[in-house]
Amino acid sequence: MAQNPEILVTGGRGAVARGLSGLLAAHGIPHRLASREPDKPGTVHCDLSDPATFPGALAGIRSVFLYAEASAADAFVKEAVPAGVEHVVLLSSSSVLAPGAAESPLAASHLAVEQALLASPLRATLLRPGSFASNALSWAWSLKSGRPVHLPYPGSSCDPVHEADIAEAAFAVLADPSLGGRAYTLTGPQSLTFTAQLALLGEAVGRPIPFEAVSREQWKAEAEGYIPGPYADALLDFWASTDGLPVKLTDAVERLTGHAPRTFAAWAADHADAFRA
Repeated sequence: MAQNPEILVTGGRGAVARGLSGLLAAHGIPHRLASREPDKPGTVHCDLSDPATFPGALAGIRSVFLYAEASAADAFVKEAVPAGVEHVVLLSSSSVLAPGAAESPLAASHLAVEQALLASPLRATLLRPGSFASNALSWAWSLKSGRPVHLPYPGSSCDPVHEADIAEAAFAVLADPSLGGRAYTLTGPQSLTFTAQLALLGEAVGRPIPFEAVSREQWKAEAEGYIPGPYADALLDFWASTDGLPVKLTDAVERLTGHAPRTFAAWAADHADAFRA
């Protein structure tokens, strides 16, 4: 008889959730993949902004991999506790550690969900990635259209972490309860400037990738329509704060997964087709 799943993986269309689901399946661990817009058989409907979808998704569940949607976080907790959920692994963000996080568009939603979980009876594990390597996908449109990438702070540094490493970290804390109940700041193995990332992407796609330094105002005007103004300002301020300064790295990925984090060069090779015309 098939074992009923006791792990719910939310955000089922996201790269981290897909990677985690693949790891659970490969290890024979029954789980339930959930999404706001289920796109394959077996995925259940769970919109983290709609509490009406919570009961069905949480039935029989003991552990949850949770994306940080703040709008109904309290309702999720209120449903999860009586449903029998014991452990929640939250995909949060290292931005919650910055001063003024509660007022920052980059951090506020993650911080609100963290606070809701920590105030509940649930055991909470907080995974706080720094910069996702996949943020570089925002440059793909420029490259495919033959235009230089516009950078307001070409020398800004970040710690790009591969989504596969985040998925493996989540798997580790779900598979080994002794690792849970604490916070982990996840980073890649290198602090890289935007220009260094573009150079590595160029090596992966087989041609140099041009970029152009632009003003804050120009970049914000170009982003209008797909990045809300307050979020764009927060991004610009963050990039300015790390312009010319390396960011601090951690060993959390290695401690959780047993291997060094994947490099940005490895991520670029894995995703090179996304940047080719």
